[in-house]
Amino acid sequence: LSIYLSIYLSIYLSIYLSIYLSIYLSIYLSIYLSIYLSIYLSIYLSIYLSIYLSIYLSIYLSIYLSIYLSIYLSIYLSIYLSIYLSIYLSIYLSIYLSIYLSIYQSTHRRIN
Repeated sequence: LSIYLSIYLSIYLSIYLSIYLSIYLSIYLSIYLSIYLSIYLSIYLSIYLSIYLSIYLSIYLSIYLSIYLSIYLSIYLSIYLSIYLSIYLSIYLSIYLSIYLSIYQSTHRRIN
């Protein structure tokens, strides 16, 4: 009887323990891995994305801003300078020429 009980108990316990351990381990591992992976992945992804986005945005923005600013400034400065210089030169030249011509005429009359 003792041999029979020992064989029965060993078979029963081995089957029971294997089933119990497989179920327990599968549940435990699935819960543990899901929690661990979700935390790890969220931390990793947030760090990776923040670093990647900061580098990408800094490079992209620097290139974009440099191109945009150079084009904008060249167009703006060319238009502004052409308008400003034309107005300034027209006013300056008209004043200068009027003064010069008045002086020239006054000196020329005296000579004649």
